[in-house]
Amino acid sequence: MRKIITGAVLIIICQTSLAEINTDNRSETVIVTATRTAITADENLSSVTVITHEDIERQNATSLQEVLQSVAGITMASSGGQGTISSLFMRGTNSDHVLVLVDGIKVGSITAGLTAFEFLPVEQIERIEIVRGPRSSLYGSEAIGGVIQIFTKKGDGKAKPSLSLSAGTYNTYKAVASVSGGDDRLNYNASLSSYDTKGFNACDGQPPFDGCGVIEPDNDSYRYVSGGLSLGYQLTDKTKLELSWLRSDGDVKYDGFYNQTKSTQEITGLKVSRDISSSWVTSFQLGQSKDERDNFSDGTFLNYSNTDRNSATLQNDFLLSDNKELTVGLDYQDDQLDDSFGYDNTSRANKGLFTQYIQGMGDQNIQASVRYDDNEQFGDHTTGSLAWGYKHNEKQRVTLSYGTAFIAPSFDDLYFPGFGNRYLRPEKSKSFEVGYRQQASWGGWSLNAYRTYIDDLIVYSFLSSLPENIEKAWIKGLEVTINARVSNWDAQLDLSLLDPENQSNNSNNGNVLPRRAKKLARLVISKDFGKTNVGGTLVAVGERYDDPANTKQLNSYYTLDINASYRLNPDWRVSASIKNVFDEDYETVDYYNNAGRNYLLTVFYQPAK
Repeated sequence: MRKIITGAVLIIICQTSLAEINTDNRSETVIVTATRTAITADENLSSVTVITHEDIERQNATSLQEVLQSVAGITMASSGGQGTISSLFMRGTNSDHVLVLVDGIKVGSITAGLTAFEFLPVEQIERIEIVRGPRSSLYGSEAIGGVIQIFTKKGDGKAKPSLSLSAGTYNTYKAVASVSGGDDRLNYNASLSSYDTKGFNACDGQPPFDGCGVIEPDNDSYRYVSGGLSLGYQLTDKTKLELSWLRSDGDVKYDGFYNQTKSTQEITGLKVSRDISSSWVTSFQLGQSKDERDNFSDGTFLNYSNTDRNSATLQNDFLLSDNKELTVGLDYQDDQLDDSFGYDNTSRANKGLFTQYIQGMGDQNIQASVRYDDNEQFGDHTTGSLAWGYKHNEKQRVTLSYGTAFIAPSFDDLYFPGFGNRYLRPEKSKSFEVGYRQQASWGGWSLNAYRTYIDDLIVYSFLSSLPENIEKAWIKGLEVTINARVSNWDAQLDLSLLDPENQSNNSNNGNVLPRRAKKLARLVISKDFGKTNVGGTLVAVGERYDDPANTKQLNSYYTLDINASYRLNPDWRVSASIKNVFDEDYETVDYYNNAGRNYLLTVFYQPAK
């Protein structure tokens, strides 16, 4: 691991010495998620990563997990092959401590408390914003570790159809078709995609208790069909209407007593925004996120779980002066569960009031926010954040921030028959962070150090076989991101050092929180050679433990993916990738396998005019 990290750093340092002068466009990038308003990356005081559709295409990625893997501060864990549930740990917090939005709509299952990343199709994503650090003061529950917002594709310009066809290892096939366009009044995008893979043997577990608890040496298939639609219409010069819809129907097989799940993920949003005046913009958004699952054992239907997350938001943004902004908003969320398991409680509502103040003061600027939540089950919660930035010159900025957050326990933690604990308390956190970033002729770099304290952290107890609140946990971390353009090579290096420690008053005191890697590194490089683009992604993940007692260690690993694309003509392009080039054998969850060396070939068509 040390050799890989050292080598990655040396690549950047050595190439930087040969750097050509390039214009850095960081300040032109607009970010929405960090403040719920549009600000430039230069004005932002948070630790943010932006992933574009072009980045996803260059990677020739087939899943969202693949895109997010080892981005600064993120560890992924998967119980099996593609299509199985994936857990995302951001800055060492729990997997349900990350809030996920799709076009502003809060998504995720209210039972498990997780987001089905496996059923969010990457081909329909235009952009991803990853904001690290607490954001409960703007978004409420779940944003302890951070927020991930996914923006789906929108239309623009003359009507354009597009088509892509892919084929690869494990009898993998994928097809995507879309049409988009727009003018000053109307824009639209409609897409349809399908994915099918025979997969590989997902689990080497042994009965009765290890891993998946069964011996099923078969390939575990995964397929889905997805559709998306977005419409934007300018009703008047000051009023705009936006509609978004995304649906994915999937069928995944895996190893265990439950060995097949058929699922539906559907996200619908309607938003109206109006410029009341030159200094006042108001918007109202309605949203619904559905997570429906039918579970089978060897083809026999066993049970189902359907969750609806309905939401409404009213937000008002006021420009008080050239350097002062005020935001005031109301959120309402209603969670509903329909199931065959017999949960004791099947609904929960939450009302939230939030406000934010942003001010620039010459070389300094501040961002302050506070939120009050009234949760139907757990009562009142007030959270807040304060960030300060100092711009030493046009290229350097120092930031300091403090924030509090909370999360209400999921329905599985509270009420799952035989395994829920109705006496759980909400988890609460406070975080401190200091950051420094600098832009240069060759690119730029940033460093963020943080410490998070979590009270009443929920973990699974193997003694009681129930989820329990432990007294405390604290997490210390350091993240370094370097972006460089060197001799027409684009490179990004992410390094994360993490110390997530259990502070409970039991035998696990001082142990590392499970499935969090203390060391992470990711290096992404690419270069254009006329009609050809080549690149690669190196991911290195340190040792982790699979259990709170730290008795089951998962070995460190690294993977290398390489990709190349060639533009045949203005309308046609072909891409090829080799994933896990060195055929690394590794686990992110004990006993569960990951894909070996595999190949993917994709042909794209989109008319240039």
